[in-house]
Amino acid sequence: MESKRKRIEWELDETERKKAVEEAGEDFEQLKRLETTAEDAEKAERRKMKKNNPDPGFSDYDQATYRQYQRLTDQMRPNADEYQHQKQMLGDAFYPTADTMLHGSHKPTKEAVDRMVNDLDVQSSRRKAYSRRRTYNPDVDIDFINERNMRFNKKIERYYGKYTAEIKQNLERGTAV
Repeated sequence: MESKRKRIEWELDETERKKAVEEAGEDFEQLKRLETTAEDAEKAERRKMKKNNPDPGFSDYDQATYRQYQRLTDQMRPNADEYQHQKQMLGDAFYPTADTMLHGSHKPTKEAVDRMVNDLDVQSSRRKAYSRRRTYNPDVDIDFINERNMRFNKKIERYYGKYTAEIKQNLERGTAV
């Protein structure tokens, strides 16, 4: 817990420092690289090279769900002041035991609800962007009877198109033997 708290404090300090540097009109990344030693940069580069493929893509739904959970929790920024306030307000109930009954005792703030709604809107807009309808091209020759047959014909054309091009042209001209 202590290391996690230190990490959170470091991230908060880093964001505050970034804002201050950007307000001064300087490049934060450049300033950060100037402060990094050669040994640290080399270690970071080795770690980066060690990860040969950090994004394995889709393997199964469990992995996809876990990756989405990790991505969403990495985006969350905890509020240390609110955490301490809740800790003081709840007292011993902040660390529940088997006998503690907390059902209905937590009321989220309006800001927290708004943050959740905005996050869900972003997720749904991303989901819509992935499932787009393919545009229909009216200039393409129609050699199919339905969508499934169209996909099948495209696959056949991809594999055997170079062998059947002459036969297809003869059929279209009406000079087939």
